Amino acid sequence: MSLSAVNDFVVKFANVNGSGSASANGMFAKSILRMGVPVAARNIFPSNIQGLPTWYEVRISESGKLGRRGGVDLMVAMNPQTWDQDVASIEPGGYLFYDSTKPLPPSKFRADIEIIGLPLTAICNAAYTDPRQRQLFKNIIYVGALAYLIGIETEVLDTLVREEFGSKPKLIDANLHALGLGRDGAAQMLGAPIGLQMRRADKVGDRIYVEGNTAAALGAVYGGATVCAWYPITPSTSLAEAFTEHCQKLRVDPATGEAKFGIIQAEDEIASIGIVVGAGWNGARAFTCTSGPGISLMQEFIGLSYFAEIPAVIFDVQRGGPSTGMPTRTQQSDILVAAYASHGDTKHPLLFPEDPAECFDFGALAFDLADRLQTTIFVMLDLDIGMNEWLCRPFKWDDNRKLDRGKVMTYDELEAGKDFGRYLDVDGDGIAYRTLPGVHPERGAYFTRGTSRDPYARYSEEGSVYVGNMERLLEKFETAKSLIPAPVARPAKRRTPHGVIYFGSTTPAMHEALEHLDDQGVLVDGLRVRGFPFNNQVLDFIAAHETVFVVEQNRDAQLRTLLMVEGGVDPAKLIAILGYDGSPITARFITDEISKRLRGLTRTPAPLVAE
Repeated sequence: MSLSAVNDFVVKFANVNGSGSASANGMFAKSILRMGVPVAARNIFPSNIQGLPTWYEVRISESGKLGRRGGVDLMVAMNPQTWDQDVASIEPGGYLFYDSTKPLPPSKFRADIEIIGLPLTAICNAAYTDPRQRQLFKNIIYVGALAYLIGIETEVLDTLVREEFGSKPKLIDANLHALGLGRDGAAQMLGAPIGLQMRRADKVGDRIYVEGNTAAALGAVYGGATVCAWYPITPSTSLAEAFTEHCQKLRVDPATGEAKFGIIQAEDEIASIGIVVGAGWNGARAFTCTSGPGISLMQEFIGLSYFAEIPAVIFDVQRGGPSTGMPTRTQQSDILVAAYASHGDTKHPLLFPEDPAECFDFGALAFDLADRLQTTIFVMLDLDIGMNEWLCRPFKWDDNRKLDRGKVMTYDELEAGKDFGRYLDVDGDGIAYRTLPGVHPERGAYFTRGTSRDPYARYSEEGSVYVGNMERLLEKFETAKSLIPAPVARPAKRRTPHGVIYFGSTTPAMHEALEHLDDQGVLVDGLRVRGFPFNNQVLDFIAAHETVFVVEQNRDAQLRTLLMVEGGVDPAKLIAILGYDGSPITARFITDEISKRLRGLTRTPAPLVAE
């Protein structure tokens, strides 16, 4: 039986990288939004320029489920290289849409799915003579055909085309013509629409559709960042590019045209973090953006920031590792390297945004934390959030909010003779006062170094002096627990001995999985961790449950490791649920894994049989 659904299904496009399909697929997703139905679109692409497979998955969900579900209801198969795996991923009763210009043997199809063949190449060849036009407009033609098959309103797509190509009028008519070819061809050759249908709704509301990297960059602007030093690396490059665009709009003096920012593309990642640390020492709010390989190279300067106590912010847009790994696939695999970056004993605060809205929030907050704690703050995005457009709440900002510069001693305080020790803890929170270079001609700190020193910054290798300083840094890390965003609880409807901890981009799939488990009669309390170090709420949650699952997207259960090491949690109590194939984790995977583990925990031992 063919699948039937309204405003609740998954469409997946299988294309070849470099074929020009990205804009057409994006137009398809945006047309769903324009009909008032939430979507979650994810681009899965290779790290080369063209020729390798790429996929674009669109989750259509009127109820607002924005994680990956798992499985495909309608496959748009445009890549012969991946045909077999694409066909295999279709749900029983689902639909396969393909270019039927060249006939395929019956062995290439499945008996339990609906086959929809449209001769796209033949239609293109009849309408266009230029080879590049044939390639590009083929994508628009299949969007037009899909619009007919699933009921996307003609006016919606036509309006999108006019907006997309507003500055190029000739392309408007050409694309509208291609859409019409697809719609008319499907109507004439395929007959009735399919069982998956779109119906206008009003479920998007005031939410916005934006990439996490763009949101984080805007958060940096609002957070007072004036210096960005970076080196290109996938998937973080667009964050620096977005910061540049935001600054050109928001940080240029309208009267003089003077730029109130500095953006430097350094020669490598080492230089970029060095510039950031130098700018932070000088009083600027500065950041770099990178990914795992960049963090590996930045270790020594991160250690300098930690030990010399200089503010810095790093946006780590995580990808598949180690080494070059999978540069264009997503993971949450930099947790440990960021938490303990550099040699010796170090610990760094981490922030875990769940979506672009929190990328904006945490992007701004990171600079207050860096100044307040005088250390490096990591904002841990990943490729899924960073490079995909997400539907999220509008960004919020309080115009009365003031930047928290932390403990900075002023000229007047220095002039009055106030006792200043650069590494002197005066109130027990582990954080010393600092001065900015040039604030006073004779007093304050102008020089810093990464060697051991006493509370007054005088060089010392005396053991007790070194230990005292290191213990103070631990006390500062304890203070950080009260400043890091608190976790967000998602309690089950009744008391349960089972809990689950998750973070970041895993959140929407996790929430859907919790609903599925609840439908099965399996109650699990949820807790979304938003930062490290962990405060008492996280440890209290673990203590209140017999079993706690930890869901993350890496092989080695890195968040689970942090919970054991930093929270002293019994390893037997924490059960890892790990998805790390490079694609965003699915609700179906999480549900199945937790159900399977719970069945194992409750299995009754077999009775002993006398011999």
